[in-house]
Amino acid sequence: MKISASIYSDKKRPLKEVIEDLVAHQVDLLHVDCNDDVRVFEDITLIRQWCDVPIDLHIITAHPSKYMDLLIQHPVEYVTFQFEDAIEKIEFPAEITAKKGLAIVTPTSVEVFQNYNSFDFILIMATVPGQSGGVFDPINFTKIRRFKKLYPSKSVHVDGGVNGEVSFILRNMGVTSSVSGSYLFNEASIGQALMNLTKRAIHSRFLLKDFMIPLAETPTVNFNQLDFKTVLNSIDIGKLGVTIVVDENQLFKGLISNADVRKTLMKHIDDLTSLPMHEMINTSAVVIQEDQSVNDMMQLIKSKDFPISYLPVVNNENKAVGIITFVNLIKGEV
Repeated sequence: MKISASIYSDKKRPLKEVIEDLVAHQVDLLHVDCNDDVRVFEDITLIRQWCDVPIDLHIITAHPSKYMDLLIQHPVEYVTFQFEDAIEKIEFPAEITAKKGLAIVTPTSVEVFQNYNSFDFILIMATVPGQSGGVFDPINFTKIRRFKKLYPSKSVHVDGGVNGEVSFILRNMGVTSSVSGSYLFNEASIGQALMNLTKRAIHSRFLLKDFMIPLAETPTVNFNQLDFKTVLNSIDIGKLGVTIVVDENQLFKGLISNADVRKTLMKHIDDLTSLPMHEMINTSAVVIQEDQSVNDMMQLIKSKDFPISYLPVVNNENKAVGIITFVNLIKGEV
């Protein structure tokens, strides 16, 4: 996941000094906020003289059209317009080759993106726009999952309330870029903040139930109705490489992964007509409680001497409620 540094969040130093510090720490993107002020392009001109770090421009205006000529004259790598403020449809001329984004605030549904599906990404404002130091609203975890399901080929960017823990969760969810402002500049150093944002969680405020894939979106099969076709179909449609096994009351019975299917097939390769389906179930799978924290999850993973690619999530009655998968986190780290 790329870190986009909000350059105007540092109120204490001249802009050139801020940019030089960010460049020295190899930040991925420079996030430039424009609250309907064309003078921002004067700063962009200066930034281009100082460095070649990609610019991530976020414009809040009622009239996006008045910025198009400026964007042609001063090209940037990413440009986003705020959906709620625009009173005209956002239309880019062909000369603008930047990655194009639509920004929405927390109350706005991701479905508004359907009118802009030629854009490359959505920017989810997870706090109140323009207010530095806000707290990430966990409802945005649901919005991210919803958007990725509706538009799997599009990217998700997030702005607001991103600290070390939130960054870990966002990476795990497959978010492409997160904007960091006050957190980045209020730590002991930019280097320390970047390490927290890209390497580990430092504090647990969110519970697993806040960001897990809920059971309704998790591939599952009924323990009492197992057959080979159903298992393979569930794993295939779910696209996680695994399916959870539950009984009619949603009690967790185990899971079946691609590896479990393969091992069972190899064991009974000479007589596949009588394949014992229940033998495929990993009944000793590692699970975690929905009310546990990110730190609890990390400690659980570290305590095992084998790799964990997914964690079924259960409640205090041992009923399956969802799953945590680390596929996106692994992709984002390579």
